[in-house]
Amino acid sequence: MINKLKSKSEFSSNAMTLMSGTVIAQALPLVITPILTRLYSPTDFGIFAIFVAIVGIFSVVATARYEQAIMLPDSHDEAISLIALSVIMASILSFTLALFIWIFFDFINSNTHIGYWLYGVPFGVLLVSIFNSLIAMNNRLALYKDIATSTVLKATVLAISQLMLGFMSIGFAGLILGFLGSSIAANQKLLHNIRGYKLKNININIIKKLANKYRNFPIFQAPHALLNTLVTYIPVYLFAPFFGTIAVGLYSLSNRVIFMPLSILANSNAKVYNQHITTNLNEQPQARYDFTVLLLKKFSLILIVPFVVFVVFAPDIFSFVFGKQWMVAGLYAQILSPWFFLNSLVSIIAYIPSMMNEQKKALKIAISHAIIISLAISFGIYLGDIKYALALFAIAQCTVLLYNLIWMLSLIRENK
Repeated sequence: MINKLKSKSEFSSNAMTLMSGTVIAQALPLVITPILTRLYSPTDFGIFAIFVAIVGIFSVVATARYEQAIMLPDSHDEAISLIALSVIMASILSFTLALFIWIFFDFINSNTHIGYWLYGVPFGVLLVSIFNSLIAMNNRLALYKDIATSTVLKATVLAISQLMLGFMSIGFAGLILGFLGSSIAANQKLLHNIRGYKLKNININIIKKLANKYRNFPIFQAPHALLNTLVTYIPVYLFAPFFGTIAVGLYSLSNRVIFMPLSILANSNAKVYNQHITTNLNEQPQARYDFTVLLLKKFSLILIVPFVVFVVFAPDIFSFVFGKQWMVAGLYAQILSPWFFLNSLVSIIAYIPSMMNEQKKALKIAISHAIIISLAISFGIYLGDIKYALALFAIAQCTVLLYNLIWMLSLIRENK
């Protein structure tokens, strides 16, 4: 009994350590945003958003998701070999991506306006892939404080470097350099913990064996992860060529300002919910359902008043806090507000499909989600007005999220 209580206390402590690092890492960029918006223009933010979106879509599959298997082997040597496999896969994709950029540079640049900083994309993909692999290994070694420290270090270096480079007036390059520099700093911190392991034990035969053993990760996990990331960045990909980088910059700021605080609150509630619902999985379905509904109601009631007030006055708030040139970002936030709010609710209980072994249906929904979002934005582009595109995007997102919410609540109510 004592050991069980100790284990539960240790779990809570570890979760709190990781959560505190995440909260600080997410809050720091938000705190410095009013300064950044006076150092960088909407165009700078737009080009940086495009850069991050390209890095994001490729980095999520660069390792073929083998980093997700690092927790599974019995021996640390095999886990180290999985890191090697992940880095090899990411290096191959990064090199291929660099070659692709070199061949089609003019075409890609005409749609992204990133210039020669496009060659920073493969480097960014490799850095993010290494970071994800090292995070998995440090998690395996239960080095939770180091994970939290690296996350905070990454956010700190990002903030300081983007501020310093902003005062040098080098445009969007300052945002990109800060992004790359923060990834290097975090990787160095995490890499320190695995230097003691025998890297010489890594050989190609072991890597081939592990690649085959965990082949389900690239086959099944990679497509789902790619779709989820695609849904996140679809507006950036489609807005850039049709509405320009200024529109992308304004959209990215509205996301940055609204999504970050909501995600901090939602993620904190999600961690508590996941722990409770997993521990009490065998309780009566109605009790699980009642707890879930009560949590969502409480979250909504706490959030609704300040959220509504903020949204109503969003253009004025954006203009005052971030500068007059960002007032339109407040208008975008108003249009997208139903999606922001509903997404924060659904993200709290997003673990339910995995817990109830409904991953196949979740994948089908993810595919449908990507198609619906793409069609909605495309119709808005056809109408020729970004406000229509944003409104249709928000409606499509809310429709899918409402379906997910109803489906997840029905799952938690079932006897499984």
